[in-house]
Amino acid sequence: MSPAEPAAKPEMAQPILAIKNIEVIYDHVILVLKGVSLDVQQGGVVALLGANGAGKSTTLKSISNLIRSERGEVTKGAIEFKGERVDGLTPNALVRRGCIQVMEGRHCFGHLTVEENLLTGSFTRRDGRGAIAADMDMVYEYFPRLKERRTSLAGYISGGEQQMTAIGRALMSRPTMVLLDEPSMGLAPQLVEEIFEIVKRLNTEQGVSVLLAEQNTNMALKYATYGYILENGRVVLDGAAAELRENADVKEFYLGIAGGERKSFREVKHYKRRKRWLA
Repeated sequence: MSPAEPAAKPEMAQPILAIKNIEVIYDHVILVLKGVSLDVQQGGVVALLGANGAGKSTTLKSISNLIRSERGEVTKGAIEFKGERVDGLTPNALVRRGCIQVMEGRHCFGHLTVEENLLTGSFTRRDGRGAIAADMDMVYEYFPRLKERRTSLAGYISGGEQQMTAIGRALMSRPTMVLLDEPSMGLAPQLVEEIFEIVKRLNTEQGVSVLLAEQNTNMALKYATYGYILENGRVVLDGAAAELRENADVKEFYLGIAGGERKSFREVKHYKRRKRWLA
């Protein structure tokens, strides 16, 4: 009797977003990203972690094609969304395909009301006023505070409400993928938790995939399913969120914990261990 043939390995589903070994240069001189590769599965929440200046925002802007407005360029590699290469598209063309970025810093049109800001997110849609009104109601369901402030000028609402407005505006484009850049920046911990809870609900209830660039590693890994860590423009570590939370280096460098004790930033000798990531 011939030996049984080994069972075929199950094929992995094609990711909704695939970044393949990209290199990004600013002003034709400054190399910022160096061979970055990552995947986001359909319906996943993926955290992109790292210190300030590691390349998180540049990665998101490379995907959304907003990097060109800052004299940046993807010079190597490829970015694929839903199986098609998109790094040559304009930002609005990518939005029409279902991928939109929520910029760092809660960018709102301060002279417009909250509701007018939300309506600007539907600019690329062609499915009629009824569908847009239905999605407005959906946004207000997730962000009831915005419904209360819908006639207020966005420049005069709180930082948390501005962040909600920015996310709600992105949802008005009916995305299948949202690139979320530093949503916790400048917000009180309670508001950060509230916004992350809403993002998770959007992911599970609406099926929106999320790539989240965040310095708040503890919060990001709490809500993400997978994570990548950037150092000096390249990926140095990746894995399931639960595994990264238990990783000793992640605990020390990003969660501030080693051996059960919180480290002081003055203890710079511990930073030397990070060199092995960059070897």
